[in-house]
Amino acid sequence: MRATMTTTTTTTRATMTTRAATTRTKAVSSPRILVSGDAMRGLSAKRAEVIEDMGAFAAGELSGLLKDPNTNWQPQDYLPDPSSVDFLDEVAEIRKRAANIPDDLFVVLVGDMITEEALPTYMNMLNTLEGTADLTGADDTPWAQWTRKWTAEENRHGDLMNKYLWCTGKVNMKPVETTIQKLIGSGMNPKTDNNPYLGFVYTSFQERATKISHGNTARLAKEAGDPAFAKMCGIIAADEGRHEIAYQRIIDEVLKRDPDGAVLAFADMMEKQITMPAHMMCDGQHKDRTGRDLFNDFAAVAERTGVYTGHDYADIMDHLIKRWDIEHLQGLSGEAAAAQEYLMKQPNRIRKLVDFAAKKAAKKPPAKETFSWIYDRPVSIN
Repeated sequence: MRATMTTTTTTTRATMTTRAATTRTKAVSSPRILVSGDAMRGLSAKRAEVIEDMGAFAAGELSGLLKDPNTNWQPQDYLPDPSSVDFLDEVAEIRKRAANIPDDLFVVLVGDMITEEALPTYMNMLNTLEGTADLTGADDTPWAQWTRKWTAEENRHGDLMNKYLWCTGKVNMKPVETTIQKLIGSGMNPKTDNNPYLGFVYTSFQERATKISHGNTARLAKEAGDPAFAKMCGIIAADEGRHEIAYQRIIDEVLKRDPDGAVLAFADMMEKQITMPAHMMCDGQHKDRTGRDLFNDFAAVAERTGVYTGHDYADIMDHLIKRWDIEHLQGLSGEAAAAQEYLMKQPNRIRKLVDFAAKKAAKKPPAKETFSWIYDRPVSIN
């Protein structure tokens, strides 16, 4: 999920401003992982029945979006063959192409890879969702099988990027590996309240964000003269696009059965903001040296390079509003109708706030920062 990348600092501030202006009741009262103060209450009986009723969909249409591991691509398809007599020549060719990739793109590529490598955290998150969790680790329910097989497909992404970046010789793998371990150990706070309605809105958003990020890194890698790495980022983006469709179809099914609950859940997640998976990343050095979070500086580089921006965040909201036809839903309760009205206003409001923040940021003097991931080479962060 991942590679997903990051809500930028600009977007975060903009969305916080939006959130402060709006007060509504949350979609469903249920426990929030890593958040204190919420009563331990689960899904209502009605909404638990909705999830149970979607079992046939999960076993059929949803699972049909997964690919057969025997025919699906694997990382080795795109990497030098260590058994080949040409192995060292192939690695040398990767290093030659990598010499053309600018350091700011390397920061984003490494950040994307680290996000992908924290996959155990995302599986843990899905297994907090009531009614769809894999309670034993080997449940045969359709939802449990989906989570395991989705995780298995996603696992290839970090494997491929990690090995390729290692071959480039441009990445300092020790602090990268430290960042991965610390990120997995830190967990994440998606604010999904152990609630599958909220959880699948989150994944619908996050998979699209990841697709956009990988798609943009593919374009930039190609422009920098590394078509092989561009192809890798492109196939990962295609996976994310297929997974995006899967999670959005889950919400399609919820809307058929419980439109009030679906709209309230969507509005609840947008009001709280989509917390990006790697928001707790730390290499054990960056903050001590700069006083700033590593994630925020990584996000700033992603914004500046156009890999993932505040406008992308607003565009994803807009896409989901249209994808689920929020504007034309009829017969909603008063609370859900208010949530519907709230949602329709958010993309343009956030775009305006992002533009305002960008104009303000443009007045600041240029700033650079070093990243341990690339041997402390400096890159621009604004």
